[in-house]
Formats: sequence, C-alpha cells, structure tokens
Amino acid sequence: MRDGWIRAFVVAAFAEGCSWAALLAGMAVKYGPPGNEIGVKIFGPIHGALFVVYGLLTLVVALRRRWTLMQTGLALASAVPPFATVLFERWARRRGLLDAPAPVQRQPLTPAGR
Repeated sequence: MRDGWIRAFVVAAFAEGCSWAALLAGMAVKYGPPGNEIGVKIFGPIHGALFVVYGLLTLVVALRRRWTLMQTGLALASAVPPFATVLFERWARRRGLLDAPAPVQRQPLTPAGR
C-alpha cells in the first residue's frame, strides 16, 4: 500500500499531464481561426498551479523514498515537456521508486538483566 504522499504525487503527475492537454487546446483556439483567449485564461493558471504542486510533491517523495539526484532531476524535468509527468510516473512505478517502504519490524522489549 502506498503512503499518502506517493498517492498525491501520482495524482499530481496525472493532473499535470491533463492540464497540459487543456492548455494546448486553449492555445490552439487562441492562435487558430477563432482567436479566442478564454481557454488560455482558464487553463493557464490551472496548469501553473499543478506544475508547482507537482514540483513540490516531487521533492517530498524524493526525500521520503531517497531518490538519487538524477532520479529527482528527471522527475522535475519531466514537468516541462507535455505529458512527460505521466510517463515518468509509470517509469518510476515499474522501477519500484514509488513502492511503499517495508514496515519496520520492532523487537519485543525484554526486561533488563535477562
């Protein structure tokens, strides 16, 4: 079972990818024949917020799961090209980077002197 931070990271990766699609559609409408900027005005700030959320969650998960600097950099860089966050999330899952840590086995307490 994944912890809440990893689950939030996966959701943010997917949402950031979806926001790219919406922003690209808004840009097509803005620069295409209709010339309407409403799509960019709506989806631009949404995409920007999800970009920041994904970046912050990447740092949290990287620290909690002890990713290497290369893995963390790749995760952060994947926020720039469209849909790359979804690809990174799948890649990381296949390599076990998003697996929950094994539960800590506690030793039973023994009285002193035994």
